[in-house]
Amino acid sequence: MLMNTHEARLDALRKELKNRGLDGFVVPISDEHMSEYVGAYAQRLAWLTGFGGSAGTAVVLTDTAADPAAAMFVDGRYTLQVRDQVDGRLYAYESVPQTSVAKWLGAHAPEGARIGYDAWLHSRPWTEAVGKALAARGGTLVPVDGNPVDAVWQDRPAPSPAPALVHGQEFAGEASEVKRAAVAEWLTAKGIDATVITALDSIAWLLNVRGADVERTPVALSYVIAHADGTAEFFIAEEKVTPELRQHLGNAVTLRPRDAFEEGLRTLAGKRVAVDPERAVNAIFDVLRGAGATLVEERDPTVLPKAIKNAVEQQGHRDAQAADGASVTRFLRWLDETAPGGTVTEMAAADRLEQCRAEGGDLRDLSFDTISGAGPNGAVVHYRVSEETNRTIEPGSVFLVDSGGQYPQGTTDITRTVWIGPGEPAAEVKDRYTRVLKGHIAIATAVFPQGTTGSQLDALARVSLWQAGLDYAHGTGHGVGSFLSVHEGPQRISKAAGGQAGSDQELMAGMILSDEPGYYKTGEYGIRIENLILVEPREIAGAEGAFLGFETLTLVPIDRRLVEPALLNADEVAWWNAYHARVLEVIGPRLEGADRAWLEAQCKVL
Repeated sequence: MLMNTHEARLDALRKELKNRGLDGFVVPISDEHMSEYVGAYAQRLAWLTGFGGSAGTAVVLTDTAADPAAAMFVDGRYTLQVRDQVDGRLYAYESVPQTSVAKWLGAHAPEGARIGYDAWLHSRPWTEAVGKALAARGGTLVPVDGNPVDAVWQDRPAPSPAPALVHGQEFAGEASEVKRAAVAEWLTAKGIDATVITALDSIAWLLNVRGADVERTPVALSYVIAHADGTAEFFIAEEKVTPELRQHLGNAVTLRPRDAFEEGLRTLAGKRVAVDPERAVNAIFDVLRGAGATLVEERDPTVLPKAIKNAVEQQGHRDAQAADGASVTRFLRWLDETAPGGTVTEMAAADRLEQCRAEGGDLRDLSFDTISGAGPNGAVVHYRVSEETNRTIEPGSVFLVDSGGQYPQGTTDITRTVWIGPGEPAAEVKDRYTRVLKGHIAIATAVFPQGTTGSQLDALARVSLWQAGLDYAHGTGHGVGSFLSVHEGPQRISKAAGGQAGSDQELMAGMILSDEPGYYKTGEYGIRIENLILVEPREIAGAEGAFLGFETLTLVPIDRRLVEPALLNADEVAWWNAYHARVLEVIGPRLEGADRAWLEAQCKVL
């Protein structure tokens, strides 16, 4: 009999934990590759709690008399969403980074507690921090043999059997042999014999392969061990290997079953092996250490070259953005004409947008679940519409839509906040929208010396909001892949500094980021304006050193009805007019009839 309530599932997990002699267990959103988005087989947290976000962790104690007996940990993006989706009677809500699993267990775990964790789902730094916190209470962090959630998840999906696909050089711009040779050169220079590559997008980039094993991210479940002689071992389920893939990989890449990965790690006994502590799970460290390998902690050597797009990838992104921009423009014209009738729901809008994308280009998937937020739902930063939350987009309101597509040429991500007529937006709404726009323009037009990090630019996006006593609880920009992850490191634009992932990474020519400041008024509306931007060299007469700036890649009109022109200075108005002239130049030829006429009206000078 299936357990259809989250309370029943929690009860079943507690019984399983007691049978194993555990006092608690940690359930993250993660897989064996530390992925942000995971396959259905790895959605343990969603199954257990109902939480549908992309980042979060639950801690479950077996003692139901404890107060609290379980807790959910999410960051500022999910503060509202977690309360809508996770039963507050079963879980206490905890905010990250104000607290952490380690801090919480250090305060709430029973004295001498045995807290279980799946070593294939957590990083080594996480494991060390939590283990230290438990040790202070006489407790122990215990690696489990088989995940206890899997033991009670009766209808758990199997991993995807979809075949791995060759990503042609006309899209990749560089042969896999060249990439592997660069990794081999890096290993040789450091006196290292091999490196273990576990991040799925790193593997996809290195081997020029893609897949369909993770929703919204075109990757194949696999591992790679790359050696200093330029060869590699590719661990992937045999049913996923096609003749085309074998031919593409060639003789220098040895194919092995995915379930032989642990055995493959043990063959590295006596070797110096590079492992990325940020991207490799703790179990890999344990297996290598147990086999007698010498571990060298180094960042995955594919991360930075993957982030720096070559000329072919850059042009591919422009091509993808042109197709995507035309599709989004057709959607916005439909929304502008239809939604004022009061019959369009959030789900209907998301479906229509996906339909427009499917009709307008070589769409392979969305790059993430569309955020279609009407009125107060737009204030939920990473809102995910469902049957339970689906609202009608009301006339005379603000609507936020954040969406993207996966095309072989590139990955897109765009947010537009629009006014649904009739009537005029309130003065407050226009003020907030224009302040967000000013921040967006400040990033888009930034010029900065080589060596600048994203954290050094972040304040530019917030100044206008800060002047009004306002802010937003998310980063301003994240990296984006080439037909890969919509959230790609190591670059980011964020307040965070001092070692947080990506915060100390300098921005380099060829990197792609989002530019997405926002403002959210809980219970009323949300505002976000997002384009993707490409870091490019910037020539400045008389410059004393190398400087960089941004090329805006996303080309879709921004809603002029929400702008308060009096708040914009002359340079900002000039940017607005130049941007919309570019939108019309690139997108206009792709549209006809009413769509073209609508676009022309949106692109008139401000």
